[in-house]
Amino acid sequence: MTRASAFLIFVLLKKSDMSEKDQGKTKKTEDVEKLSKERDDYLAGWQRAKADLANYKKDEFKRLEEVARFSNTEIILDTIRVLDSFDLGLAAMEKMGKVEKGVYLIKSQLEDVLKKYGLERIEVREGDKFDPNLQEAITSVDGNESQDGLIAEEVEKGYALHGRVLRAPRVKVYKRKI
Repeated sequence: MTRASAFLIFVLLKKSDMSEKDQGKTKKTEDVEKLSKERDDYLAGWQRAKADLANYKKDEFKRLEEVARFSNTEIILDTIRVLDSFDLGLAAMEKMGKVEKGVYLIKSQLEDVLKKYGLERIEVREGDKFDPNLQEAITSVDGNESQDGLIAEEVEKGYALHGRVLRAPRVKVYKRKI
């Protein structure tokens, strides 16, 4: 082997060695980029999961708050029935003569207790337009064209609990003759 060929072999080996180092650096760079991408994907997934959990907690809190607000619905409905009976009793007593002031005071206190828990009376007057979303028509009464679709009479009072209709007022509605 001559000196020139030995030098040529040395140069080729050096070049080969340098190329392996460059390939190693390229592979390391690719690994770092791959790991950085995975890290970013995991971070984004964790942030989405954290946001989803926060939204779930808010939604559950609202749902539980609503359950708490309307949990006493049954007892309020039962109390409304008592209030209806109270009104019937007062009407009968008024027909028979003078009613004591104390009886009206008791009725007023009962209404105040119900109002304290979010109960509101749905006001209905004769001549108001009938709204099937808020009232229940139990019968129709003959009327003229101008009265068609108007309330003739309230048969049973209606109530809303925290803005939601608990018991719709039952009414008679005018219907024009054909």
